[in-house]
Amino acid sequence: MGRLSELLQELGISKVRLAKYLGVSRQMVYNYLELDDINKWPKEKKILLFKLLDIEDGDEATISAIKVTTDYLMAVESRLNQGVKSTSDLDNYFDLKGLSKEDQTLLADITYLLKEKLLDEHKKEENRYAFEYLYHILQSIDNVPEIKYIFGYMSKTTGFTNPEEYHFNEDKQFIFEGILYSALTLYNNGGASRSKLAESHKRFVQEIEQKNEEKLSRTQQLNTIRIQALKELGYTEMNESNAAEIIEKIAEIESRKV
Repeated sequence: MGRLSELLQELGISKVRLAKYLGVSRQMVYNYLELDDINKWPKEKKILLFKLLDIEDGDEATISAIKVTTDYLMAVESRLNQGVKSTSDLDNYFDLKGLSKEDQTLLADITYLLKEKLLDEHKKEENRYAFEYLYHILQSIDNVPEIKYIFGYMSKTTGFTNPEEYHFNEDKQFIFEGILYSALTLYNNGGASRSKLAESHKRFVQEIEQKNEEKLSRTQQLNTIRIQALKELGYTEMNESNAAEIIEKIAEIESRKV
């Protein structure tokens, strides 16, 4: 596998480009290259690599026998470009205008990793629910600063980020990480049980149900006011041309109740 890494360097194939060609994240490429045997790679990824290098198997002797000539380098480059274009051209899915190169790479890494996890037959359903929850969390990230603290904490505990690194409100992040560490230590050491936390979890559920009821009540109230505003203005529906007028009328109706 050491020779494979050297060969990729000789060919000028970066981890990012190889990741796009294979349809995985950049981190996954690092993971693959750390394996001691290419036969431990996922079968479809191994076949794609063999196709790229124009070889039938990936043992050390075969890879060592490859001579990087100008013609070979150009042929590999052509296959790589075609593979990236046909399998993982992010521009086909996203408008990347305005994003820096680093942001584009990050978006690509996230997209390829999500795709790989969603294709995992062993954990496909579990991963789908996990990413659905992640989507909900990302929708709330601007209103709940603790979400970013949780992401930072997990990045630190898994070794990707320096534990003394703070990119948000340092004091709040520091306190939150300390509390979260204490809670997870209790959880991982068996100091918590379902029976001990039943009452606490019950309050948790009740609080969420109360918030949902308040949200529903507010939605119904706004809908009632919207209908009243339409009626008072003589409209049957809200559209682009009358939206501003209706919103102003809604505000007026709400002010009457103050």
